[in-house]
Amino acid sequence: MNGSAATTVEAGDVEIPALGFGTARMTGADCRRAVETALSVGYRHIDTAQMYDNERAVGEAIAASDVPREDVFVVTKVHRENAAHDDVLESTRESLERLGLSTVDLLLLHAPSDRAPLEETLGAMNELQDEGAVDHIGVSNFSVEQLESARDLSETPIVANQVKYHPYHHRDELLEYCVEHDVCLTAYSPLAEGAVPGDDRLADVGAPHDKSAAQVALRWLLQQPNVAAIPKAASREHIEANADIFDFELTTEEMAAVGDVGDGVWERLAVKLGLR
Repeated sequence: MNGSAATTVEAGDVEIPALGFGTARMTGADCRRAVETALSVGYRHIDTAQMYDNERAVGEAIAASDVPREDVFVVTKVHRENAAHDDVLESTRESLERLGLSTVDLLLLHAPSDRAPLEETLGAMNELQDEGAVDHIGVSNFSVEQLESARDLSETPIVANQVKYHPYHHRDELLEYCVEHDVCLTAYSPLAEGAVPGDDRLADVGAPHDKSAAQVALRWLLQQPNVAAIPKAASREHIEANADIFDFELTTEEMAAVGDVGDGVWERLAVKLGLR
């Protein structure tokens, strides 16, 4: 697959910055410092969630940054325990208060929930859009079948499905569906929770480009259609390195080599998506 990685993913009527900054398992002052650093480095997509217990820190970082609010794509997520209609409304308004924002760019349902029918949850999310508290909605940790149901039930486009996706954990069927139906597949844990940086096979792919294994994995994701990625990092060094992936391009052979460190099906997917 030859092709440059886009800096944004177009889904429905929204452009989502392809490289985002993840904040899971980061709280308090550490989270605030990391988000401030990410914004100063150039990230314009910040991901948080009710269950991360860090929305206030994220909001403080956004407020402290010199980056205008309208230039930052802010994502938060409704906890699956808050999926009932009134709980969606109340918890999202509480999220906005913690973030110090009047609107979030994208609100996701964090995972499928048995607390309420999906139609009820999405209906409440649509209401939040109607009142201007939320610009766009999506889901997280949804299968193809669940994503299709969500798209059928929502009055507005489901613009994203955030799932675990990295070279060792492929999402071929879901990616095909997202490409076909104009949905952004946002990859969380794109560095496999620290496994990627130590992989010599990925480091070998990066060597000719003077790039690390982590940079190769992120580039591999962003070179795929409809894919965004939200790596997490605490130090300025790693935050900067993760962002330094737009000045090189993986060849068709290199894309296949990265895909093959997982289950070896990248070649089939590339052909099916017309990327070969």
